Amino acid sequence: MAGLSADGGTPAAAAAGVAAGAAAEAATSTAAALVGQVYRPVTSLGPGRRLGVWFQGCTLACPGCMSRHTWEATGGRELTVERFAALWRAALADGLDGLTVSGGEPLEQPAALAALLAAADAERRRAGRPADLLVYTGWEPEELAADPATAAALDGADAVITGRYRAGQPTELAWRGSANQRLTTRTALGRERYAPYLDHRPERPELQVRVSEGEVRVIGVPRPGDLGRIERDLVRRGVTLRETSWRP
Repeated sequence: MAGLSADGGTPAAAAAGVAAGAAAEAATSTAAALVGQVYRPVTSLGPGRRLGVWFQGCTLACPGCMSRHTWEATGGRELTVERFAALWRAALADGLDGLTVSGGEPLEQPAALAALLAAADAERRRAGRPADLLVYTGWEPEELAADPATAAALDGADAVITGRYRAGQPTELAWRGSANQRLTTRTALGRERYAPYLDHRPERPELQVRVSEGEVRVIGVPRPGDLGRIERDLVRRGVTLRETSWRP
């Protein structure tokens, strides 16, 4: 997601026993995530119509990142699990097809990520809806393997997109920003939902442009040159940009 300030724009075993279940529920109820944005419907970061949650804070700082405004851990606002569950419940009731968690870097808040995914799973089971859970992380597969405690936060995801954004390795693969990034399915639902997209190359990536409160936000994974074209089009339409999130 790119932001542009205007005048006038990285995606479980059941507990055994009553006491363990109660402890897990208590931990989930008190967890909260620092997020930059929650938005729906998102149609450009996964299949169908989705709820999007962008975690705030990222120390990976990939050169060329389109979302530099999500790097600072002091920005954003708190999203409790209870509030998230209510938003997700409403999304499911409205027929949305999935949840996409991006950032920022979600694995810099592993406990909050795990709690949100657990709540999302509980709500979709309660609603009887096969809505999938997709997480974006800039962590590489070998980093996940080397830190299983942090990587466990992804256990609730049906699919995960991994890898740093590398501006020098563009790709046409759906929902990925650079050729090194990998889409991995983790559950039967993930395999069913994402199998058609593992090697899919759309003719043009879908981008959403959201205008609100003096900002233009671009949601999706643009190809090289797309953000510049959007910026030039906005200028032609009389929108003066003070700053953009993809430039230092």
